[in-house]
Amino acid sequence: MKKLNAKELGIGALAGLTAALLVYGATVQPLLFILFGALSALPILIVGLGWGNMAVIAAVVVAGIVGAVAQSVYFGLFVVLLTLIPAWLSHLANLARPASELGGPDHLMAWYPLPDIMLHLCGLAAVVIVVAGAVMGYNADLVGQVVDAYVNAVNQQSPDLQLDPVAIAKMKSLMLYMIPIAWGMIWVMMLLAAYYVATRIVAASSRNLRPREDIPSSLRMNRNAIFVFLVAIVAMFFGGIVALIAAAVLGAFGAGFIVSGFASLHYRTRGKDWRLPALVICYLMSFVLTLPLVIILVLGLYDTRKAISLTPNKNADTPKPKDTKI
Repeated sequence: MKKLNAKELGIGALAGLTAALLVYGATVQPLLFILFGALSALPILIVGLGWGNMAVIAAVVVAGIVGAVAQSVYFGLFVVLLTLIPAWLSHLANLARPASELGGPDHLMAWYPLPDIMLHLCGLAAVVIVVAGAVMGYNADLVGQVVDAYVNAVNQQSPDLQLDPVAIAKMKSLMLYMIPIAWGMIWVMMLLAAYYVATRIVAASSRNLRPREDIPSSLRMNRNAIFVFLVAIVAMFFGGIVALIAAAVLGAFGAGFIVSGFASLHYRTRGKDWRLPALVICYLMSFVLTLPLVIILVLGLYDTRKAISLTPNKNADTPKPKDTKI
């Protein structure tokens, strides 16, 4: 068992305090919940990727205690839930074993595949959305109140503009499922951005345990994620609570495939003279139109694989080649 280090525990405690304060800020400003919630993952990821499991355990424990003392026991448990996600992701990222166990060379180490990390990230993001929705009492009545408030505001500003009641009812039905889909997509992208920033910060400080990876070639979704995505689409037709849960899963895994599709696009256009303008146009069109985003999603669904990062094994006596992938 690894010996406890006071410095590591102190750094972990500081990261946990920072994360708890960010989660508290997310509850104070509901409109910024996703942003602050994702930012709370950043200190946990940094300490986990740079200082290991003991430091990140200290961060999660301190974050939970601070949340419980500052507000309530239930809030402390909610903080623990949010911080456990980046803690688990950092734990997976630091997992490695000899490449010989996978049929590779003896002098290399194989790290936990990024596609598998993405699978866990999307699944955990969907769980957070479902739990948050259950805690806040998300249902058709709540969405109806939000839509009615919006309609009343429009009527006050433009009294001559009378919205069709049928259109309003359709809007309520659509928003009921679009909100968890949007939450799932945003949450995954924000968590992935936090993971990316954390890896760069830790690498810049030379504290990284996991080697720096080539994102365009290694960021793909696990093949098993396709089945989860398809099951979520089918479950949407059942309606009720099942459909709401499926919407969160659909949004989270859909975001994963979209990010994977963009990474694949970056990789496939390498070395092309038209690469930069094509990527810029693709990103701009994806923000404005739906069809380009669907194409990127399909590309992510098509290009699924498991890229394993290999680095020299420090315990090996043979010559150590440069980092590679299989």
